Amino acid sequence: METSTRLTGIFTPNLVPLDSEGNINEPELRRYVDWLIERGVHGLYPNGSTGEFTRFTAEERRRIVEIIADQTRGRVPILAGAAEANVRETLKACEYYCSLGVRAVAIVSPFYYRLSPASVYAYFKEIGRNSPIDVTLYNIPMFASPIDVPTVQRLADECERIVGIKDSSGDIPQMIRMIQAVRPNRPDFCFLTGWDAALMPMLLIGCDGGTNASSGVVPELTRKLYDLTMASRLDEARELQYSLIRLFDTMIYSAEFPEGFRAAVGLRGFQMGIGRQPLSPEQKVDLEALRDTLQCLLAEHGFTDEPLGGCPPAAPSARPGQGQPDPDELNRIVQRVVAELHRRGLL
Repeated sequence: METSTRLTGIFTPNLVPLDSEGNINEPELRRYVDWLIERGVHGLYPNGSTGEFTRFTAEERRRIVEIIADQTRGRVPILAGAAEANVRETLKACEYYCSLGVRAVAIVSPFYYRLSPASVYAYFKEIGRNSPIDVTLYNIPMFASPIDVPTVQRLADECERIVGIKDSSGDIPQMIRMIQAVRPNRPDFCFLTGWDAALMPMLLIGCDGGTNASSGVVPELTRKLYDLTMASRLDEARELQYSLIRLFDTMIYSAEFPEGFRAAVGLRGFQMGIGRQPLSPEQKVDLEALRDTLQCLLAEHGFTDEPLGGCPPAAPSARPGQGQPDPDELNRIVQRVVAELHRRGLL
C-alpha cells in the first residue's frame, strides 16, 4: 500500500438537518455538503458522534451516506461511520459503503459493554479480516471501550485493511506513543485527531489531520489552521488555534452535545430543524441564550451579523486561570515540539 493513499487533512463530521417531522432533510443536507466542499474541507465524515449516528436507524444511516456520496460525486473522499451494534451488522455496513465508492469506514470500538483490550482486539481483528473496504479505528473512550496502544500496534501489524485511527481523547502523549509504535512498520497508517482544542499540537507531533466538529461550523477556519500549521507558519496558526478553542469550548460545553454545533450551523444559514434528543423547557431557554453567544463569536470572524441586542466587548486574550488556554504554556509546548521535530530532521 503506497503512502500516498494515507488519509490526510480535515474530514468534517457531518451534522444531519431534519425537517419539521424529524426526518432527514435531504435537500438541506445536499446544500450543506456543497457548502462544506466549497469552503475547503478535505473530506466528509458522516455517521460520527457529531452526526448523532446512534439516534438514527440502520436504514437512515445508510441513506445519509447514500445522499452524501451522491452529492459529493468524488470531489472529496468520504470516511463513513460504519459502527453497528455487532460485528455482523458492521460488516454489512462496510460492504454497502464499499459499493457506494466510499474511501474508508470509521468504526468505534464496542460500546455499551465495557470490554477488555483482548476483546477490543478480537472485535477489530474480525472486522479487519473480513472488510472489503479500508477501516480506521475510532477511539473515543468517553463513550466506548478504549483502544490502547498495544492493540493499535497489533492490529496495524496484522491487518492491512486497518489503515488508521481517529482518536477523540485529546491525549497528546497517547497520540505520540501510538505514532511511535505504529509508524515504523506501517508508514501508510494515518492518525486523525477528533479533538479540536488540540488540532495544532496534534498536527505538530505527527497527526495527518482531524475529524473536527468545528469544521462543520467554520470550515474556513479549520482549513486555514491546518494549512498554516503544515506550512510552519506557527505564530499565525497559534493565534487561530486560540480563537478556535473559544468557539469550540462554547459549542461543546454550553449545551448537550451536539446541540451547540447544530445551533451554530443554523447561524451559518442552514435549516437544521429540531434534534431528535428531546430537551427540557430549561434547556430550550439555555439554547436560545447560547445562540446569541455563538452569533457574537461568529460575528467576530465576519461569518454572521451581531444579534439585535449587540455583543459585549470582545474578551481579552486568553489568560491563565480563567478557563482559557495559557498562551505561555502553549507557546512552550509548541516550541518543544518544533525543537524535537528539527532535531529529527522533520522540519
